[in-house]
Amino acid sequence: MAQNPSRRAFLLRTGLAALAGGVAVPWLSWAAAKVGEAAPAFTAVASTGKSVSLASYRSRIVVLEWTNHECPYVRKHYETGNMQALQKEATGQGVVWLSVISSAPGEQGYVSPAQANELTGSRGAAPTAVLLDPKGTVGRMYGATNTPHMYVIDQVGILRYAGAIDDRPTTRTSDVQGAHNYVRAALHAVAAGQPVPAPVTHAYGCTVKYAA
Repeated sequence: MAQNPSRRAFLLRTGLAALAGGVAVPWLSWAAAKVGEAAPAFTAVASTGKSVSLASYRSRIVVLEWTNHECPYVRKHYETGNMQALQKEATGQGVVWLSVISSAPGEQGYVSPAQANELTGSRGAAPTAVLLDPKGTVGRMYGATNTPHMYVIDQVGILRYAGAIDDRPTTRTSDVQGAHNYVRAALHAVAAGQPVPAPVTHAYGCTVKYAA
């Protein structure tokens, strides 16, 4: 499907922005997950203390959401209820939603298990689980660069979408309304067994605060 001019401009703008200022961009150097290939297998500890394995969700669609509650781009989607609505819509249709926190100890967005659970409750969030990744192991597997950074994995474990949540790369809450939500579009396509219209976009937001 051909992309319209505004979408092409968004992809170009966010891609160039990631390179600006000499900032090290993880996806330029890491052997990250690739759309169309098997999603990297992982096991991580959830905020509840339980181990969560991607392999245990084979036969179900899985969303990975990299998050940092202190990031203004993330707050935009949670303060408007946009992220929670998408989580509830997805999980209500049997999708597994895993929120991943890769902030290192002492860095912006780092939380303890108890703090992660409190955030889930106070924000009315509805992920299947919140995964704590303080060493950045899972984040580096996927090449997660920003918060939010979104991934959709199909029922047989193939990565079908990677990138931004939508086409409005701002912190303005007013931009949520009317935005084209790439994740929702990807979920609809995967559920229908159709190609994802825009399988790769550049995620916008705060850089993931990985351990050095």
